[in-house]
Amino acid sequence: MAESIRDPRSSLGAMDSFDLIIVGSGSGNSIPDYLKDWRIAIVERGVFGGTCLNVGCIPSKMFIVPADLAESARNGTKLGVDSHVDGVDWAQIRDRVFGRIDPISAGGEEYRATGNPNIELIRGTAVFVDSHTFEVEGRQITAPKILLAAGARPYAAPIPGLDEVAYQTSDSIMRLDTLPKRLGVIGAGFIAVELGHVFSSYGSQVTMFNRSDSLLRTQDAEVARRFTEIFGRRVDLVLNADITEVRTTETGIAVTANGEDHEFDELLVATGRRPNSDLLAAEVAGLELSEDGRVVTDASMQTSVEGIWATGDITNSYQLKHLANAETSVAFWNIANSDQPRQTNYSAVPHAVFSNPQVASVGLTEEQAKADGVDYVVGRRDYGGTAYGWALEDSESFAKVLIERSSKKIVGGHIIGPQAATLIQPLIQAMHFGQPADEVAKDVFYIHPALTEVVENALLDALDGL
Repeated sequence: MAESIRDPRSSLGAMDSFDLIIVGSGSGNSIPDYLKDWRIAIVERGVFGGTCLNVGCIPSKMFIVPADLAESARNGTKLGVDSHVDGVDWAQIRDRVFGRIDPISAGGEEYRATGNPNIELIRGTAVFVDSHTFEVEGRQITAPKILLAAGARPYAAPIPGLDEVAYQTSDSIMRLDTLPKRLGVIGAGFIAVELGHVFSSYGSQVTMFNRSDSLLRTQDAEVARRFTEIFGRRVDLVLNADITEVRTTETGIAVTANGEDHEFDELLVATGRRPNSDLLAAEVAGLELSEDGRVVTDASMQTSVEGIWATGDITNSYQLKHLANAETSVAFWNIANSDQPRQTNYSAVPHAVFSNPQVASVGLTEEQAKADGVDYVVGRRDYGGTAYGWALEDSESFAKVLIERSSKKIVGGHIIGPQAATLIQPLIQAMHFGQPADEVAKDVFYIHPALTEVVENALLDALDGL
């Protein structure tokens, strides 16, 4: 039985009432000042702080920074620099990462347990008993207002034999004791390619299995093709993979795909994430769910049940911390101010893939624009067409924008290459504030010869096509 950190007045098995129950300690832990006088319960079943802090964006990027450094060193010769990598100390990097993260998680938990007498941290899995009552490890708690911020967890695709092998997920692989010499990766989304980049850069022989012919297939198709081409030079790709068996051998884990056996020391399964609504027994509360189990909300983050809001990975398909934070801010406001409701703005939700090459995107892909019947024009600029791109000797990276003809509004932006996640910011802001492309391209200065000129020139290229 999990330990609960409780108000001493409460007793196990009794019904305890709160003003607000929050399920999840990730974004749900960011309680605003205007709610701190409420009696609030935070229920957490896992490591305090949620996915991003403990097993997601923060630790993975702390592994990616040295991976980028190692990869850059291996490619210095094209710039006339005789650089090389003598070795990577996996244990030192791992311990540095979690030596910083684990105390933050522990400190946050301690603060929530003792920092405010009105806020109670309860350890365990919250399971709906009715629409506004949970049972947590034998204790029942209730509140008129509930925020579900319980996130998602790794999902393993149904592959014969997989349940019988000791495979890794994104939750576990960053804490391995040793760097695997041979790593197999099943999946080709952002988690797979980010961790594939890490282990390949550190010296593992990486093989990736993907059921389609392209990595990152939800990206703009041109970007996905270019990424697959570049990444395929660093790792072994088994595309259009039909995996018929996974099994343990005397020397590792074997994957049978397209009739051939591949053996690895470790196997990472990165085939998606599933929302944690099933763990909550969300159907007992009468919540409307999508086909894939997400809790359905409107833009105010209100669910189908009055008094219940949901935010983050349990409700949206983006799986993005910055969106979860924004949704939770809206939900908290609406929980306290029902007469002045706010809504989350989804008009320009950006995302980035911190692999190598880096990828960033906002808005429509070209394929989506065609399917939606948008009358658009494409603007494109290679990094090599700018002065800083010359300095990088970059002949493969590019920026691409989609502009609606009638309004000159930017409806999509896609960048693959160094600093992509930073370079895309002007496009995000322009889309959010509805600025036409000619204002963004012509009415502001772009520092010369900074790499931001690739965005400026992509916009100018599109405007030339109007």
